[in-house]
Amino acid sequence: MPTLSHIEAWYARRRWTVFDFQRACWAAYARGESGLIHAPTGTGKTLAAWLGPLLEAESADEPIRVLWITPMRALAADTAASLQAACKELDVPWKVECRTGDTSAGARAKQRKRLPQCLVTTPESASLLLSYADLIPQWRGLRAVIVDEWHELLSTKRGVQTELVLARLRALCESATPSPVGTERPELRVWGLSATLGNLDEALAALLGSSNALPPGEGGAQRRVRARGQTYGADLPKTIAIETLIPDAVDRFPWGGHMGLPLLPKVAEVLDRAGSTLVFTNTRAQAERWFEAIQMIRPEHASALHHGSIDAAARAAVEQGLKDGSLRVVVATSSLDLGVDFSPVEQVVQIGGPKGIARLLQRAGRSGHQPGVASRIVCVPTNALELTEFAAARAAVEQRRIEPRRPLTNCLDVLAQHVVTLALTGTLTAAAIRAEIATSHAYATLPDEQWQWLLDFVMRGGALHAYPQFRKVMAREDGVLFVEDATIARRHRMSVGTITADSMMRVKFLSGAGIGQVEESFIARLKPGESFQFAGRKLTLVRVKDMAAYVKAGGNSQTIPRWAGGKMPLSSTLAASLVELLAAADPGSPPSNLRHSREGGNPVFAPSTDSPEMQALAPLLAIQRQWSQLPRPGVLLAERSKSREGEHLFVYPFAGRHVHEGLAALLAWRLSKQQKLTATLTPNDYGFELLAETLPPLDGAALKALLSPVDLDIDLPASLNAAEMARRRFREIARVSGLVFEGYPGNGKTVKQVQVSSGLLYDVLTKYDGDNLLTRQALAEVLEQQLDYRRLRLAVEAIATHDVMIVDTPRFTPFAFPLWAERIGSRLSTEDWKDRVQKMVATLEKAAAPKLRK
Repeated sequence: MPTLSHIEAWYARRRWTVFDFQRACWAAYARGESGLIHAPTGTGKTLAAWLGPLLEAESADEPIRVLWITPMRALAADTAASLQAACKELDVPWKVECRTGDTSAGARAKQRKRLPQCLVTTPESASLLLSYADLIPQWRGLRAVIVDEWHELLSTKRGVQTELVLARLRALCESATPSPVGTERPELRVWGLSATLGNLDEALAALLGSSNALPPGEGGAQRRVRARGQTYGADLPKTIAIETLIPDAVDRFPWGGHMGLPLLPKVAEVLDRAGSTLVFTNTRAQAERWFEAIQMIRPEHASALHHGSIDAAARAAVEQGLKDGSLRVVVATSSLDLGVDFSPVEQVVQIGGPKGIARLLQRAGRSGHQPGVASRIVCVPTNALELTEFAAARAAVEQRRIEPRRPLTNCLDVLAQHVVTLALTGTLTAAAIRAEIATSHAYATLPDEQWQWLLDFVMRGGALHAYPQFRKVMAREDGVLFVEDATIARRHRMSVGTITADSMMRVKFLSGAGIGQVEESFIARLKPGESFQFAGRKLTLVRVKDMAAYVKAGGNSQTIPRWAGGKMPLSSTLAASLVELLAAADPGSPPSNLRHSREGGNPVFAPSTDSPEMQALAPLLAIQRQWSQLPRPGVLLAERSKSREGEHLFVYPFAGRHVHEGLAALLAWRLSKQQKLTATLTPNDYGFELLAETLPPLDGAALKALLSPVDLDIDLPASLNAAEMARRRFREIARVSGLVFEGYPGNGKTVKQVQVSSGLLYDVLTKYDGDNLLTRQALAEVLEQQLDYRRLRLAVEAIATHDVMIVDTPRFTPFAFPLWAERIGSRLSTEDWKDRVQKMVATLEKAAAPKLRK
């Protein structure tokens, strides 16, 4: 079996360096400790976690020793190959296999009989495996669980599911055969890997779970040792080179809705200077459009398209092309953000604002994926204001400011699914499950009354007790929970997981070859004979049958499917950096605002305004200063204008699109209680517009009072018709908790059918079970996830301490204009919208020109 000297010799053969943090991780693992490895992409996190278990390897006959959880099944095969390669190099006779939704039925059957020494899987597949009682003896030999890309899971329900999997595996390992008398057996070791996290201690706590409610070892014969843990960082210099392409002419009145294609010639020059480039976009529709454009301007470059809706085999071929260097340009979305080592990639291009520091770093790290090699990213703005995002992101990277990811707690829909999963094994009482989940961070504080409610829900159906399909779990005389109905068991195993999305329809050629999948609602709008663009091809719809759209090659349409989730909000960390940058660009801003704004108790220094981005934006910022003010920390800026449409109020909290949606509704609601008001609301990442025929007089004190945190919990839901929003949100909760079944493979229900079913259930539960905790959760998730309630509350609490400045402007300022243009765009056709926006730009430019000459 390998030793440290074997590892060092292997590294020497590869001309690698053994880093101190890797040695520290191996030593900690040998001591029975757990940990979170936080290091830049390409610095050896995988080997830091993997070689510890290999140093303890004994033989090819060992049971499963390591479970490796990855957030994306597309990464599983690449990860497994990397881990198996290390085994081969170090002469470790272990098998590394994958278990995901793509694993064949034959491979799954073999794994049911005997798991490999290392299994690479996803949270969903890991949870599913825990539903089989015959696998329990094998799990008791487990020594470590390694969670890859923990930052991607942490703040999601998939992260909660991962925490529950860890809690179950800990309990199974604790109940294994005791160690010899007088010896200590360490708890299951858990290690997480992450490259971009701003709240490491909280992330580690969620990974390791709670130590306050751990059940004792069997019979008291075994003294358990709680696995200690800490974070391990690679203190290695990692250069991130951030370059921005500056348009030849910067619009002084920018507006959204662009793809950034006017900068295509400059992007082509960037592609020419590297042997391999990864082009990231923020949406799949944008990726489709940019791939087509690059093919047209650089047909000689070997290029490909990669996003989550393209067929898995096609995606795998693209990934292989990146690894072996046969592809020169790949256009992708977040589907290639994570994990895979593409060493040949020399540079990354980011189309559009990154919206977050961590996202920019993650994508930049796809290039220079080796220690000591710089990561290079070229940023391409789709409108002028995104230049400030890139400059602010660079400043934040220099200051090492990264967004936190907050773990979720007490998600009852995920817990309901997990209880049924454990009941399928027929081995646990309700008390044992309660003690077990209390060892997770996610449910360490679950109130007893909520636990009792949930038990009633899974065992008797709660308010739906009259319907047998909702009575899923039963209890034997000894209290052990089990699932008697084979249909319920089968449907549950098919539905395990927390990923929910709009109903997807497969796209196939008439020959049957798969292309990918698009949202059902998009195909529903097409008629046979109409064409569209998808997966980098021109396609014509022939027919729709059995949830599949059959197509043939060809067509001349520019229509691209629009997938949900395209608008990511600006992160609070990037927004703070952006406001500091704008304040620094204002010669009249008080020095205290430039140097002493604080975040997390640490001083934040103003970034330089000498960057190319800020120099290019100087004319835009000059108009903003002349007609209004520039935002700055500690001040809420608002602008009032009049037009033929009515009176406009523009407010700029810089808190992200989701928060601004809630703030706009809150302000309109509170104003309407003072006087009759019909208003139109438009949010973007920087602020929001409120348009009405007439608005009441407002000064700074009045606006601050209207945005007060007082009675926020009452007024915000009322302002949004949150009950109807919760009704739609309930579809996801009903699916995860098992209230609705989405159908069997090849015969799934449409999204409309699922929505109708969940909507009826929501109406029944709210009417006859007013204390139903799942309907309450739906409302809480609307507020927290759709409106980012935590951040919204922080925003109104901050406004309460800020100065408020309201400026009367005779015309729309550069910051107000994008809000006006977005509202107009939501009401008019594309051509009418563009014509009207261009006319308004001409009017504003005419008004701005004389002032700038002065």
